[in-house]
Amino acid sequence: DAALSACQKACALIDMRTHAGVHPCMGAVDLVPFYPLGEEVGVKECVQQALAVAHGLTETVCGSSAFLFGWADTPLQRGLAQRRKEMGWFRKTPDLQALRPDVGPQPQKRYGLTGVGASTYVMNCNVTIDTQDITTGRSIAAAIRESTPGGLPGVQVLALPHEGAVELACNVESVKGDPPGHPMDEPWPSFIVDGQPYCHAPASLITARVGELARRRGIGVKGTALVGFTPRECRDLAEIALSQGIGEFWKEQRRIRM
Repeated sequence: DAALSACQKACALIDMRTHAGVHPCMGAVDLVPFYPLGEEVGVKECVQQALAVAHGLTETVCGSSAFLFGWADTPLQRGLAQRRKEMGWFRKTPDLQALRPDVGPQPQKRYGLTGVGASTYVMNCNVTIDTQDITTGRSIAAAIRESTPGGLPGVQVLALPHEGAVELACNVESVKGDPPGHPMDEPWPSFIVDGQPYCHAPASLITARVGELARRRGIGVKGTALVGFTPRECRDLAEIALSQGIGEFWKEQRRIRM
């Protein structure tokens, strides 16, 4: 109910016909992901909530539409990156009339298209390098991307202009299996979903890899920002917020959080 209410409010306030920005997006509500944050929460529960929000949004906001990803995209269970490519999310001006949403009518310019899904945890880690050369940023992004030989598992990255510098905006997806790496390395955050182990690359590793590649080009790193929290942090902060009736623990000013 809280997620759906937030989506309804965003659709009332945001008009994609007048939206302008650097980061790719397709909808007034661009993405609604559901992650299992505790071992007692499984795939089934996340899928149920994702489908409830997708249908609830399109039924209560006339003209809104959605595509599904991850476990909610049955039976194919296509990942977010694949679905975004299929929907033209990475294009500057996607052709909404050519799209076929999974839920709701043909996408309208007013609301655009919303991605709703369920998956293992995804961290957002943005590393800013001290240059305005977007070509250099794209070169570093390509080097750390999962699809590149020697890249980091689960990492998908875009290079974007950001406040007079270049930001490497990383989506860090969880990967199935036990954490890799040397015992002396910082441990990869890990967790269990429906009895299966998952882990994701730590922000420190991503920052170190970007820093190493930047230094080879004579460039420094300005800083790293984490968007969101790890599964355990989410759980702990939620417990504190609920027990104390405080809903703003996400505001960690002057730290690496956004």
